[in-house]
Parts: sequence; structure tokens; C-alpha cells
Amino acid sequence: MPGAYKGECGDDVDPMPFLAPSEKEKMEVMNKSYDIKKSCWVRDDKEGFIAGEIQAEDDDKVTVKTAKNATLTVRKDDIQQMNPPKFYQASDMANLTFLNEASVLDNLRSRYTHMRIYTYSGLFCVTVNPYKWLPIYGAKVAQMYKGKKRSEVPPHLFSISDNAYHDMMMEQENQSLLITGESGAGKTENTKKVIQYFANVGATGGKPAPDSKASKLD
Repeated sequence: MPGAYKGECGDDVDPMPFLAPSEKEKMEVMNKSYDIKKSCWVRDDKEGFIAGEIQAEDDDKVTVKTAKNATLTVRKDDIQQMNPPKFYQASDMANLTFLNEASVLDNLRSRYTHMRIYTYSGLFCVTVNPYKWLPIYGAKVAQMYKGKKRSEVPPHLFSISDNAYHDMMMEQENQSLLITGESGAGKTENTKKVIQYFANVGATGGKPAPDSKASKLD
């Protein structure tokens, strides 16, 4: 988890460690060993999936040495390919070379460990409830996302909100944001953040185009 942040929310804390990995963090991962033909994921009773390296192959069986130094013999169909280090904490999982269950879960887990709770998956934004306040909702952060394309800034609900706001104002068409999830997933809190963002943008100069007709956000 970034720094010694305890859960308070405000503009006095640098939000970037909670939004995207630093260059130093990426370089450390890039230096780890990786072989596209041998690096893999294998099922684990506790972790779900654990990293491993293929040691040998025999017909439909493979011998894998796991990150726990255990040696397993499993079916080829039971292992999943691991993505190259350049996809460490990928902001959009649709870009992964190997889009499989293990890679998706590892990417979300890795980002969540660093309290980077927002991750894109194509058109969708996946949110994992941190169960604490994070310094990523203040006016300074809202300003970071105002008028920016999704690809220009780290994943955030504010980016989705800003795109909807922009299309509503520029295209003069109603927009909808669908926030779904199980009980306790954070739907209500994220809805509040969307409303908060619209209020912030509206108060700092988000104005409709000339000759605009009445429009609303569904």
C-alpha cells in the first residue's frame, strides 16, 4: 500500500501512488525473469492461482515448479499462460496478451494491493471496494480528469463521468451510467462520487455549448 496513508481523504495527499504504478515500480518488475514459453499460472488451493515455471513436458502433462518451490505435475489444460512484465498492473485488461482467468485475477489483486481500485476492461470500469477512504476524490483529482480522454489519465470513475458529461454537453444527447455489483460492492458510494464530480465540473466552468437544448443525465 502506498506510503503510510491511513485512510483520510483530502487534497493534501499525493493521489498518484493510488492511481498508477511509478516508473521505478515498473522497472523493478521488468527486471524479473520471464519466459513466454515457460512462465505460467497453475491452480492453488489457497491463492486460486500461483505463478510457476514449466520444467518439463510429457504428452498432455507438464511439470511445473511454483513460486512456493513446490513441484507439480498437471495437465496442460490446467495451466494458463502468464503475461509479459510490461503488462504489470495493466490499466486496461482488454490489452493483455493472454486474457485468461488467472491473469485477470492477478492484475486486479496486484492493483488492489496498492489500493489502485479502478481498472478498465474494455468499455467497462472494474472497481474493487477498498473499505476505506482514499485521497483520489478531491477537487485536485477532479481537475486532473476534466476534459481528458480516457487514455490520457489513469483509470478512474471520474474519467467515465467526464466522458459522459462531455458527450452530453457537446453532442446534446442524454447519457447513462450503469453501476452494478453485489451487495456491499460500493455501488452507492460510487454513485455519490459521480454526482460529486458533476457538481465539481459544473461549479468550475462546465458549461453547455451555445444554442444548447435542455439535456439531462439519465
